[in-house]
Amino acid sequence: MQESREQQRQPKPKATQRLTVPCASPAAQAGLNCVTRAMEANSSKSGAMLPPRNPEAIAHPKPPIHPPVPPPRRSEVVLPPLETQLHAPAAAFRAAQQSVSISLPASPGSFGVPTPTSTVAADSGDLRRHAMANNAAAARGGGGPHRLSAMQDKGSNSVRFTPPDREEMMFRSQPIPSPAPARLASRAGRARRATPMNWDRRYDSFKTWSGKLERQITHLAGVPDDGLDGDAGDVSHRTSATSVPEVDRFYAALEGPELDQLKPSEDLVLPSDTTWPFLLRFPISAFGIPMGVSSQAILWKVIALSVPTTFLHVTSKVNLVLWCVAAALMVAVSATYACKVALYFEAVRREYYHPIRVNFFFGPWITCLYLAIGVPHTLTWAARLPHWLWYLLMAPLLCLALKIYGQWMSGGQRRLSKVANPSNHLSLLGNFVGAQLGAHMGLREGPLFFFAVGLAHYTVLFVTLYQRLPTNETLPKELHPVFFLFVAGPSVSSVAWSKITGEFGNASKVAFFVGMFLYASLGVRINFFRGFRFSLAWWAYTSPMASAAAAAIRYSAEVDNAFTKAMCVALSAVATLTVVALLATTVVHAFVLRNLFPNDICIAITERKVKPIMELQESDGNDIEATDA
Repeated sequence: MQESREQQRQPKPKATQRLTVPCASPAAQAGLNCVTRAMEANSSKSGAMLPPRNPEAIAHPKPPIHPPVPPPRRSEVVLPPLETQLHAPAAAFRAAQQSVSISLPASPGSFGVPTPTSTVAADSGDLRRHAMANNAAAARGGGGPHRLSAMQDKGSNSVRFTPPDREEMMFRSQPIPSPAPARLASRAGRARRATPMNWDRRYDSFKTWSGKLERQITHLAGVPDDGLDGDAGDVSHRTSATSVPEVDRFYAALEGPELDQLKPSEDLVLPSDTTWPFLLRFPISAFGIPMGVSSQAILWKVIALSVPTTFLHVTSKVNLVLWCVAAALMVAVSATYACKVALYFEAVRREYYHPIRVNFFFGPWITCLYLAIGVPHTLTWAARLPHWLWYLLMAPLLCLALKIYGQWMSGGQRRLSKVANPSNHLSLLGNFVGAQLGAHMGLREGPLFFFAVGLAHYTVLFVTLYQRLPTNETLPKELHPVFFLFVAGPSVSSVAWSKITGEFGNASKVAFFVGMFLYASLGVRINFFRGFRFSLAWWAYTSPMASAAAAAIRYSAEVDNAFTKAMCVALSAVATLTVVALLATTVVHAFVLRNLFPNDICIAITERKVKPIMELQESDGNDIEATDA
């Protein structure tokens, strides 16, 4: 009996209880370890088991009464009575079955109270007093949201540490010092200055510096390059023009008498759904405006000074007004195109390689020659134009002639049989106009040289255009104002030769008659000139009419009769009315329709034709079938 009682008194080994921690954060694990160490320290201090006060209670133990404990929340940890393998728990502690519930914070930032360590008393009373003291201290200090709140469940010995609400939590950090107001103002100013630097990058491939100057200015302004080279840089790379298309490419991609209309199957390297910058839309053919007006100034100067037209009583003031208008237009157009050369040199380069636009590069120098010939006599310095002026104006024409005429003879892609078109007369017209001005100044050899060069190449061009070779694809099937350039060469050459020889002899009459026949052959078919799209190049076609009228007045001075006088008046009236009609049309397109300078399609064609997607699919299918076969 005694041995059985002793065996009953010995405590039975209790199964190891598993501790379940809902929150798996590092902070919660650290708090749990601290509490565990504190309980182990308490059990080690207690030593042996305390003698029981009531032996009957030990003999007949009552089932323990567990107070109601609320279920733990997400971030709570409930610790049951702990025991170690070295020291058994006390009987009273085991009989009481006291449990401690500790609520740990969900994040490390919510720790506001010191974690209990081994130096802190870990029994239930000390732990409860420690928690209540911290709660009272938090209440006296204002109860900041960063402190943990401790509460004791009624009727229970457990202490619950609950974290504050997430909305009331406060995370403390070091404040970031704000910059001075002056520095903020300077940053805002740099941002405002840098905002306009975000230019459209789709036209960089046609710019002289290809956008490098803009990027350098942007870099100096303090704007990072990454913000400027995003989608716009990709668009610029996609639309970049690496080289000038070949002559065959211009013929394949463009159509129309002036090769300025894009074929439906072609694409552009510039956006076709937006309006391009003004300089990109300003063509070299704009020099036709001052050319046409300056030729009218020469015509009215001849009318005012010639004997066959004295009955018209025309004063030299008309010549003065037209000359001033032509000079102003020449300055404005030259300044605008100079800006285009400086900013969009790639566009100018493409115009030069265009088989028709290249002839308009003779236009500025021909206009200057017209202005020198039509200088009003009311100006005191008009009678003594220096000789160096003629050499200065003829030097660029000579360089262009050597380049263009050499390509005609070389037999390459720009041979005359391939690129011949009526606009080539502009490249020959400068020779005859320069010979006329040089002879008027008193020069002899120079004017005769240019007259001979112009006559030789005009004969070859005239025969080539008349034959309409099968290799020539630029001649339009219908009539067009460009055909009036056929009249320019014979008319100007007749007056130039009369200036060189000093008389309107047989050679001058032969050239004049050829010009009159061509003029009449075009005039009887005037109804065929309707239905064409207006362009600035039409102004250049008015100069042959003025030249034909001036040649008729010069011929009427040699052969004076009613017919020649009527012919002078008729040709002068047609030339004047044509200029007036063109002036009205230009004003309507400029100020009413606002399409005087549309997108210059001919300079934006691709270097090679892009094969459509359907053709690519068909070609791939054919390749697969050939492979299977």
